[in-house]
Amino acid sequence: MKQSKTTFLAQSGLIAALYVALTWLANALGLASGDIQLRFSEALTILPCFLPAAVPGLFVGCLLANLLTGAVIWDVIFGSLATLIGAVGTRLLRKNRWLACFPPILSNILIVPWVLKYAYGLPAGIFWIMLTVGIGEVLSCGLLGQLTYSALDRRRNALFGHNN
Repeated sequence: MKQSKTTFLAQSGLIAALYVALTWLANALGLASGDIQLRFSEALTILPCFLPAAVPGLFVGCLLANLLTGAVIWDVIFGSLATLIGAVGTRLLRKNRWLACFPPILSNILIVPWVLKYAYGLPAGIFWIMLTVGIGEVLSCGLLGQLTYSALDRRRNALFGHNN
């Protein structure tokens, strides 16, 4: 059964709102930005395995979260693009849950450190920032993402229907 545009838009909006809320929580705890980041919202990057609507939802959610938490324009643009690239990659690898978490990890490791270094002027070296961002992404996309996958997969048909 083909999904309606209204359902697609509603799912995308809900995912975007959830991404913003979880980023705000991480931001309130001082974990959403800087060279050491642990965004709980990045666990949602596994959602393209279940829903195509998660791809734009994650992008818009990241864009809004970055705007609302006071990120500089380069972070809003390139951080959001890193999330979009990761979400598209996850959607493409959706048949393998273990590989599906790697695109957002890699896109953030390759893009976000440059933003942190040059847009925010972090004094640390680029490879150190890649390492610290990478650790945060492995924890949030890898560990929390796989926990999210396990929780959702048990109820896949009830939550997402047969055609996802």
